[in-house]
Amino acid sequence: MADDHKVESGLNTHVEKRAEEVHQLARQFTEQSTFSTAGQNPFAAEPGSVLDPIGNNFDALAWCKAMLHVHTEDEKAHPLRTLGIAFNNLYVHGFGSDTDYQKSVGNVWFEALALARKALGTQNQRRIQILQNLEGTVEAGEMLVVLGPPGSGCSTFLKTIAGETDGFHIDKESSINYQGVSAKKMAHEFRGEAIYAAEVDVHFPKLTVGDTLYFAARARAPRHIPGGVDVAQYASHKRDVIMAILGISHTKNTIVGNDFIRGVSGGERKRVSIAEACLSSAPLQCWDNSTRGLDSANAIEFCKALRMQADINGATVCVSLYQAPQAAYHYFDKVLVLYEGRQIFFGRTDAAKQYFLDMGFACPERQTDADFLTSMTSHIERVVQPGYEGCVPRTPDEFAARWRGSHQRARVLQDVENYNTKFTLNGEFLGKFRHSRRAQQARVQRVSSPYTLSYAQQVNLCLWRGYQRLKADPSVTISSLIGNVITALVIASIFYNLQPNTSTFFQRGALLFFACLINALGCGLEMLTLYAQRGIVEKHARYALYHPSAEAISSMIMDLPFKVLNAILSLVQALPFCAVVLLGLYSYTGFAIPTGYMLGWARWIAYINPINYGFESLLINEFHDRDFQCVAIVPSGPSYMDLHSRNQVCSTVGSVPGQAFVNGDAYIQSAYDYNVSHKWRNIGIILAFMVVLGAIYLVATDFITEKKSKGEILVFPRGHGALKSGKPDDFEGGSDRNASQEKSKSDRDDLTVIESQTAIFQWQDVCFDIKIGKESRRILDHVDGWVKPGTLTALMGVSGAGKTTLLDVLATRTTLGVISGEMLVDGKPRDESFQRKTGYAQQQDLHLSTATVREALEFSALLRQPAHVPRREKINYVTEVIKLLDMADYADAVIGVPGEGLNVEQRKRLTIGVELAARPALLLFLDEPTSGLDSQTSWAILDLLNKLRKNGQAILCTIHQPSAMLFQRFDRLLFLQAGGQTVYFGDIGQNSQILIDYFVRNGGPPCPPAANPAEWMLDVIGAAPGSHTDIDWFETWRNSPEYAQVQAHLSSLKLEHAQQNPLARVSPGTEREDRASYREFAAPFCAQLREVQIRVFQQFWRSPIYIYSKAILCVLPALFVGFSLFNTPNTIQGLQNQMFSIFLLLIQFGQLIQQIMPHFVTQRALYEVRERPSKTYSWTVFMLSNIGVELFWNSLMSILMFLCWYYPIGMYRNAEPSDTVHLRGAQMWLLIWTFLLFSSTFAHFMIAALDAAENAGNLGSFLLLLCLLFCGVLATPAQLPGFWIFMYRVSPFTYLVSGMLAVGIADTTVTCADNEYLRFDPVNDTTCGQYLAPYIAQAGGYLHDETATAACRFCPVADTNAYLRGVGASYADVWRNFGLMWVFIFTNIVAACLLYWWTRVPRVKKPVVAPQA
Repeated sequence: MADDHKVESGLNTHVEKRAEEVHQLARQFTEQSTFSTAGQNPFAAEPGSVLDPIGNNFDALAWCKAMLHVHTEDEKAHPLRTLGIAFNNLYVHGFGSDTDYQKSVGNVWFEALALARKALGTQNQRRIQILQNLEGTVEAGEMLVVLGPPGSGCSTFLKTIAGETDGFHIDKESSINYQGVSAKKMAHEFRGEAIYAAEVDVHFPKLTVGDTLYFAARARAPRHIPGGVDVAQYASHKRDVIMAILGISHTKNTIVGNDFIRGVSGGERKRVSIAEACLSSAPLQCWDNSTRGLDSANAIEFCKALRMQADINGATVCVSLYQAPQAAYHYFDKVLVLYEGRQIFFGRTDAAKQYFLDMGFACPERQTDADFLTSMTSHIERVVQPGYEGCVPRTPDEFAARWRGSHQRARVLQDVENYNTKFTLNGEFLGKFRHSRRAQQARVQRVSSPYTLSYAQQVNLCLWRGYQRLKADPSVTISSLIGNVITALVIASIFYNLQPNTSTFFQRGALLFFACLINALGCGLEMLTLYAQRGIVEKHARYALYHPSAEAISSMIMDLPFKVLNAILSLVQALPFCAVVLLGLYSYTGFAIPTGYMLGWARWIAYINPINYGFESLLINEFHDRDFQCVAIVPSGPSYMDLHSRNQVCSTVGSVPGQAFVNGDAYIQSAYDYNVSHKWRNIGIILAFMVVLGAIYLVATDFITEKKSKGEILVFPRGHGALKSGKPDDFEGGSDRNASQEKSKSDRDDLTVIESQTAIFQWQDVCFDIKIGKESRRILDHVDGWVKPGTLTALMGVSGAGKTTLLDVLATRTTLGVISGEMLVDGKPRDESFQRKTGYAQQQDLHLSTATVREALEFSALLRQPAHVPRREKINYVTEVIKLLDMADYADAVIGVPGEGLNVEQRKRLTIGVELAARPALLLFLDEPTSGLDSQTSWAILDLLNKLRKNGQAILCTIHQPSAMLFQRFDRLLFLQAGGQTVYFGDIGQNSQILIDYFVRNGGPPCPPAANPAEWMLDVIGAAPGSHTDIDWFETWRNSPEYAQVQAHLSSLKLEHAQQNPLARVSPGTEREDRASYREFAAPFCAQLREVQIRVFQQFWRSPIYIYSKAILCVLPALFVGFSLFNTPNTIQGLQNQMFSIFLLLIQFGQLIQQIMPHFVTQRALYEVRERPSKTYSWTVFMLSNIGVELFWNSLMSILMFLCWYYPIGMYRNAEPSDTVHLRGAQMWLLIWTFLLFSSTFAHFMIAALDAAENAGNLGSFLLLLCLLFCGVLATPAQLPGFWIFMYRVSPFTYLVSGMLAVGIADTTVTCADNEYLRFDPVNDTTCGQYLAPYIAQAGGYLHDETATAACRFCPVADTNAYLRGVGASYADVWRNFGLMWVFIFTNIVAACLLYWWTRVPRVKKPVVAPQA
């Protein structure tokens, strides 16, 4: 319908007339409309009318006309603005290294040297030319389709036009004119007016589709809204309209989801991304392969919606399409064809095909224009007309040279010149464009800002979204809140009713220190959440929806009530402190290391530590102007009755002889060197810290972005493979496409690696129901069919019809819902071995990024092929698979991640190869194998499937938007409509004639000769957006003779094989009697464990960032604590400092487990999504392998931690008097070793059952706090209430602290510091030694000078063993403690495995067999 009203291409008048033209156009459209919408307000449409987006009669074109009418009639509305573009002499280049090798723990230092050379300018980077000499114009209201295979420069061109040039550079001589606006101004002042919609779908997975799109609509809402509605109604209405246009209205209240969180389907998620970009209302839009994952009907509807924007609003649209239906191609005005970065055509779409035909090429029958144009970039696909063999171009340079000499190019250059003359840079149009933009912006927004809303409005909107996210997934916040409440109650019970005497001095300081510590430790978990949303925030910033800092502020505000609540529920009831998880912050609070013991080189840390100021104020608040009754007098006892007060003193720092109390101010002055005048000063300093650090964070969020793209390049392990010289396609495509295509097909045809199969898989009356809320929803409705060896069956239907669900049900990969019906192999039910004897190539290409292609294939072959097959034969089979899939050029390349590793095509081939390497004995399932691929690659994938079919492989394959030529290559079709209902199952026929005859015979319209049957049949059943049918095609199918034939054939198949041994026909003869053939896993347990352990160790070795970050977590804190307490003396406070050095080391437990858990979640996702369903190896092997590799690396780290901590503190000197230096050094290392092993296994215990690392982190932090509370450092066993003694005994840190402290300080003497001596006078005519002899004999201690007759200086502790007894430790218990730590370690391992089994191992659900009628 949009074609009938297409705006004349090319705006031949000046831009100042554009508003009037649009106004007139709106009136013209209104008059021509078949619906009477003139004068109607679309925001006040009657329910069920053509303007009601929620109703069934909604008409998008009528709505657009009505909306334009309302807008143009409203004098206060912002003037409509358009944005065309002209580019000339456009060259784009990037820089890359000559080689790129995989980083590992061993060779990462070479990378560091390379970075150093790069920083010094001594490393020469190779320049890679991506785009070369592009020119053209796309005027307002026009649509440009960009064609070319991956690697041709399509994405780079679109990014360049949209102003997203991170990672590459535009040559200075290049010219880009945005209708009078320079590229520099577009990138800064008008960002968001030209947008780039990337191919990937990045959204908040737990947010609903409706809320996601409402947010986008609200963020770009204009200052004045025509139609008399408020901004909320406007945003809601626009959201409903775009959802109706794209056919996703039914997903409004469904979460978006992602690859690992179940939400809307892949096609629906793609349409959510499209809708989000559309709601930005940008006048210049660049869409990069946005039809990926959409069926043909929705792809056409997407292009139709863009056509309406262009025609009615004057939008300029540039779209790259890899598989363009003919109907979609007709919606475009112009086409750009790229061949390895060279422009080989630019012009009108209706002239492009003829240009190449005149050159001497031929277009095969039923090939679409887009596929024909793309085929020009592949000499395998392009067809030369007879007689033109010697004169057609062959190489990219020859095609480009032919283009440069053509009259079509001369016309393009003339158009560019005219455009630049009409729209001079920084001319009159710039002012009009700025005026229109300003009229749309909030009044308080800066004129030069690219954002529409004011900063306060952005924060408010982000707050709304934050609240919606919190409602959707409150688990992290609630778990944190519950943990803090419980922690507060536990602390309250431990320190309940502290008596106002000197015995509680240490407890009061410990309580306040722990309160500060909780706030510091709580910040570490927030980093996991921040990085998870980073990509989404940056995408929205590119769309100019909001400042990243606005999202940061909203996050702070959203978290604030819970942080305040957490603070109020704690005992301190003080302001939450802005803290980070660096060790220095809580080491230098003044409690763990008192001010007098801070070494000069590190004293400055306390000055920049906000927790230090907070702790000082809290301590002052607690002790100021208070006198505490003394509970321990020195000397005391039967020998010291009736003494004068000056002959006794309180045994507490800060005491005065003769006083029965200790003044609080004197105590904190003597013990901590704190001044009471600092109380309110410190609060001001803390607030200043909060403001400054918050400002730094907000500025950083606006200016620091994620890692820039460096293009797609192959990565090889050092010593394996050879890197090819760089080409332009390295930046986007990765491999030399033509090189792989040049492989002789005859070579592949000679391969016979695929064993011929005879088993038939059938299913009958398959239904699948899931519970949504309190209602049951049917996803699959009585689906029947079969797959026979040597056949290729297509599974098609609209997005959300249940295609992937059917594959999952048939492949036994569904663990939720209720399944009914029969699924048989040769007439017998599937057994436990079914999953490993089938291949399932998923739509998501999920692979271990650190493995090479060959390693991934060998891993699949070794574990999934039958155990009786020799290892050498399996390896040889992998080599044959590599040849079959044309992967020899990159067989030793690292899989990597997108951008650094395999490209899209290579990943898809690997996905199929992994399943083939398993040598599936039954059949191969493929889910969207051509999704997101260009026509050439899709044809290559179908070539591969056809090869497998010829070799006897049974294949069931879902496919989206196939061309007529691709569709013809399938033998049979299973066609589903919405609700999982069968519309057709049967042969397709020559030229799809059998399929066409069925639909025409049952009331469908005739199929035009040039139509694509795959698209036509969607229109026939009313599945395409905008199409409608009165025929119930499900009932038609159920009542058809074809359905009866299907039922009869299914019954005959079942009877035919009723007496046969299932799977026997497809198994080798020796396997018939081998019971192992029917086991769940092909490889025995030990073989699984060996192969998986090798792979996991290899993965860790190739993850240097993870390993070195682990090393830093172990080394730096140990060094920091060790040198902060360098050669600590054995004073009373020094002994306490050494105890706290152990405490500070144990605090790193939190960071250690937080590092492990996200890494484990990534590995678990790969295992659960791909490897567990395929029965590659068991869950016990997965758990033990991941735990085992962590134990190995943590064992190495324990050596580093021991050396960096034990010797700088000087604990080894304490072993010299007893001549046990080596023994106690070994004991200390063993205890540190068990600490790291416990940390590792505890992390797996925490994360085993939970989905999110954040939730496990909250739980782990809570348990860490309990361990720290009850380890005997902050409260000794004697000070704990009787109820909590059991926690002291079950805390693993109790035995670590006791053992490490005993090893570190036992069997040596104590020398008091000057402020630790108790001073008092002896009784008359006695020396200090005579006076205190009875007391020392009873209580211990020593005198500084026994012969003194006045001012005795008494130290209450004489040896370290007495100190150990005071804290409940003994050197005699060291080996017992070491053994108990191993008990805890093994308990963690067993608990982790049990929890994983209980919560995550799917229970087998057998389908309910429907009763026979």
